Amino acid sequence: MIRHHFTATLFSLIISCILSLPTGIQAQPLPGDLPLHEAAPDSFSIVFETTKGDFTVLAVRDWSPMGVDRLYHLVNGGYYDGVIIFRVGGTMSATGRVAQFGITNNPDVNRAWEPHTIKDEPVRASNVRGTILFARGGPDTRGTQIALNLTDNPGLDTVDFEGVTGFPPLGRVTDGMHVADSFFSEYRNEPSMVQDSISAKGSEFLDRVFPGLDRIIRARVIE
Repeated sequence: MIRHHFTATLFSLIISCILSLPTGIQAQPLPGDLPLHEAAPDSFSIVFETTKGDFTVLAVRDWSPMGVDRLYHLVNGGYYDGVIIFRVGGTMSATGRVAQFGITNNPDVNRAWEPHTIKDEPVRASNVRGTILFARGGPDTRGTQIALNLTDNPGLDTVDFEGVTGFPPLGRVTDGMHVADSFFSEYRNEPSMVQDSISAKGSEFLDRVFPGLDRIIRARVIE
């Protein structure tokens, strides 16, 4: 009887906590929840389900071992589920256009990931249309934000941006590039200029200030 009462109470508490979560807040993982130091497979595919349809990416570990390891664990942990594609426009470091996402809807999760970045790596594949890469600022600041090249962006291979040369791709879209081409782009780079506010306030800020943006519904490794 005591065990039954404890189990029922625990179940009720869990349900209560779930129901109390703010609408739109996903249960993204914290850094300590994921085996970040384990190597990813040599290659694997990821399906990104979005509000405009699905696109598939083939990740290639040889292109950026540390980057692809990070990507693998983020996807498997559900990190990108529900995140908003806040930037569909030009880059600050080279000509060309990208779609960018990777700031979660939960400010606490965003703060937890800020110090957990990975080291820079050399560029081993070109930033052609359909490749994905980690966005960054200065040295060793790649973390969670992904940019998808909507055009050929060879300048990203060699540009010296914030003291680091180039942006190494992680993989390439193999199916559904037309989906990425259709992402809402009316705001262009404007949301990317207020990333601190996005990180601190989550989806509430974007939904209020930049309504209509597309989002990743779910991302999953399929092979």
